[in-house]
Amino acid sequence: KAGYSEIIKENKLFEQYYREQKIVPEGEFEHFMETLREPLPATFRITGYKSHAKEILHCLKKYFKEVQDIEIDGQKIEAPQALSWYPDELAWHTNMSRKIIRKSPLLEKFHQFLVSETESGNISRQEAVSMIPPLLLKIEPHHKILDMCAAPGSKTAQLIEMLHSDMDVPFPEGFVIANDVDNKRCYLLVHQAKRLNSPCIMVINHDASNIPRFQVDCDGKKDILFYDRILCDVPCSGDGTMRKNIDVWKKWTTSNSLQLHGLQLRIAVRGVEQLAVGGRMVYSTCSLNPVEDEAVIASLLEKSEGALELADASADLPGLKWMPGITSWKVMTRTGEWYSDWSEVPVSRHTQIRPTMFPPTDREKLKEMKLERCMRILPHHQNTGGFFVAVLVKKAAMPWNRRYPKVEELKRPYLNAMPSDEATPSDPGPGAEPPASTLAGAEALEDLPHAEEDAGSADLESAPPPSKKMKLFGFKEDPFVFLAEDDPVFAPIQNFYNLSPSFPKPCVLTRTHEGKKRHLYMVSKELRNVLLNNSERMKVINTGVKVWSRNNDGEQFGCAFRLAQEGIYTLFPYIGARIVNVSVEDIKVLLTQENPYLNKLESDAYAQAKKLGDALLFPDRNPSMPQCPIELCGWRGKTSIRAFVPRNERLHYLRMVGVEVFQSKQGKGPEPAVEGEPVAAVPEDSGEMEVDGGEEEKVAETDTPSHGGADGGDGEKCSPSAGPHPGTQDEAVPS
Repeated sequence: KAGYSEIIKENKLFEQYYREQKIVPEGEFEHFMETLREPLPATFRITGYKSHAKEILHCLKKYFKEVQDIEIDGQKIEAPQALSWYPDELAWHTNMSRKIIRKSPLLEKFHQFLVSETESGNISRQEAVSMIPPLLLKIEPHHKILDMCAAPGSKTAQLIEMLHSDMDVPFPEGFVIANDVDNKRCYLLVHQAKRLNSPCIMVINHDASNIPRFQVDCDGKKDILFYDRILCDVPCSGDGTMRKNIDVWKKWTTSNSLQLHGLQLRIAVRGVEQLAVGGRMVYSTCSLNPVEDEAVIASLLEKSEGALELADASADLPGLKWMPGITSWKVMTRTGEWYSDWSEVPVSRHTQIRPTMFPPTDREKLKEMKLERCMRILPHHQNTGGFFVAVLVKKAAMPWNRRYPKVEELKRPYLNAMPSDEATPSDPGPGAEPPASTLAGAEALEDLPHAEEDAGSADLESAPPPSKKMKLFGFKEDPFVFLAEDDPVFAPIQNFYNLSPSFPKPCVLTRTHEGKKRHLYMVSKELRNVLLNNSERMKVINTGVKVWSRNNDGEQFGCAFRLAQEGIYTLFPYIGARIVNVSVEDIKVLLTQENPYLNKLESDAYAQAKKLGDALLFPDRNPSMPQCPIELCGWRGKTSIRAFVPRNERLHYLRMVGVEVFQSKQGKGPEPAVEGEPVAAVPEDSGEMEVDGGEEEKVAETDTPSHGGADGGDGEKCSPSAGPHPGTQDEAVPS
C-alpha cells in the first residue's frame, strides 16, 4: 500500500545480474546505480517538420530565461539545455522533473506553454533516449516506413516529421504505416498522429510478429510492398525505465527477459522479411539486458547467413555517449542460477531457456557479426534512461527465400504442416532455428515482385483464414471510401475554391458508403494504393487528414463544405479563391475575439473581405510577420468574421505574433498581453460537437476536448453544419 515515494529503490538480484554481465565500465557501477535512483529529467522535442519550429524555439528560449534562477524546495532550477546530439537544437532537457513542472506555481506559465504547444502538436514531451531510433533510420521524404510496435506514438511522430521535412511539398512520396497489436493503444497512437495533420500516416492493428505482407499496384501489376525503413521498437522488460517507472524496482526478475526473448526475435524476423534490399531496420529496446538486446541481434544475424549486417552508426549522432555492444554474456534464472552456454542448461529448463539466448560459440562467426556496433546508452553517462539500439542493413534476400523461390511448391506442404492457427509463417519459436518450410513461407515472393499470391501472410487467399487471427476485436471501424470520379459532391467544391488542375482528386475519401458525406479526408496517392489493394487483409484504424466538413447552410451559396483547419496546410497549395491576406494586428483580432465585426480589420483586409460573400482563408505572406506561414480558415458573415481555429492552435499562433497568453489557476480565464498591454481574452469553445454516426472516428477516449469531441474535429465544438457561433449578429454564410 506504499505510495511511489515510499518504494525502496533496491533490488539485489538486479545489481548482482548487471555486475556479472559487465555492461557498465569498471569503477562506474556505483555511479550507475545512484543515477538509476534519481528522478528522470524532463525532456521535450520541438516538432521538426513544421516551419514553425524556429518560432517555437524562440519562444522557448524566452521562457528559459524566466525560470533559470528559480529555487524550488531548496533545489536551484538550472536553465534547460539543448541535447547536444539532437540536430538543430530541437530537443531539450532540464533538471526539473515532471512533478516539479506541474506543481510549482513559479513554473505555471512554462507548464501551460508546454501543455498548450503539446496539444497543438508543436512540442512532444518525450524521453531523450526514445528520440534516438528515428534519427538513426536516416529518413528521406520518399521512404516507405513501417513502425512495427508504434504505440503510444512519440517515435511515430518523429517519423512523420522527417517525411515532411520540406513543407512546400504537401504530399511526400513516402508514408508511415504505424502498427500496434493492442486495439486500445492504437487509438492513443491515432491521437498522437492526428496532431501532426499528415495525409501520409496510416494506423493499423496487427500482431507485429505476424503482420501481413501487403500488395500494391505497380504499372498494372500486383507488387509486394517492401519497406525502405522499419522501426522495430519491441516490447521489453523495461529495466532501462526504472527512473520513471519506479515499480520496476520491486518487480524486476530475469524471467521477464527470458519470456520476452522469443517474441522479440519473432518480431525482428518478421521485420527483416518485409524490409527492401538496401533498406535499414533499427531494432531498439528500453532494456539493458543482453538477452533482449545482443542475443536477439546475434540470432538474427546468424539466421540471415550474410543477408543482414550491423551498420556502424558511431558517427551519426555526434555528442551522444554510448557503450559498444558486448560479445560475451550469461543467462540467469529467476532463482539466481547462471549458465554460460546452452550445453550447460538441464533438460528441465529447456522450455524457459533457449539456444538463441546465448552468444554464438563459433568465435570467428561472432567476430564477423561486429556486435560492438550495437549501442547501449547507460543512464549515468548523460543523465538519461537506459536504452539499446542496433542498426541493421539488408544486403540481400533472406536465405530461406533464396532456397524456396517457387510459390506453389511451398504453399501446400507448409499449410498442411501447420498444427494450429497459432503457428505462423514467421514464428521461429522462442529461439530455435525455424524449419526450412516455415522460413520459406515467411518470406516467399521476395524475388517474385509480381506474384499474385502472398505466401508470407497467415491470411493466404488460397486457404481458409484461421478464425482466431482474423477476428476483429475492439471497435468496428467505418469504411474508407474514395470518391468516385463522377461524384456530384466534388464539382461545387472545386468551383467554389477554384482548385488547381493538379489537385489529386482521387485521393479524397469519406467514411461512409451511403447517406450524406459529413467530412472529407485526404491521403497521399501512395497510401491510397495500399488501402485499395489490401482492404481484406489489413485492419485499418485511421488514416488521412480531414480537409472539408459539411455546412448545410452553404448549399444555397453553391458549396456545402467548409474548410477544416487541420487540413489547411495540405489544401493551401491548390486553392485559388477565397483568400484574404491579413496583417499581424488582424491575426490578433481574429484569434482573441469571438466574432469581430469586419470593420475591426485593417483597411486592406477589410476591403478584401467585403468582396467575398463566403468563407475565407487567412494566409500570412507579409514580411513583417513571423518567419513561418500562418494559414487559418474562417467564416465571413454579413457584418462579422470568425476564425475556425481550435483553442490550443489559437494560443500557438498568438505566441507566434508576440501575444503571451496565461491561464490563471483561479479560473479567471486566459490573460493575453502584448508587450505589457492587455488584449481581449481568447474565446473559450462552447456548445457540443455533433457526432456523425456514419463517420465517427472513435478517438473520444483519447482526444482532448479542445480537439472537438468524437470525430477528432476542427477543434470547434459547435455543430459542423451550424453557422456562426450562437450569439453572432449575422446570418449564416457558407464556409
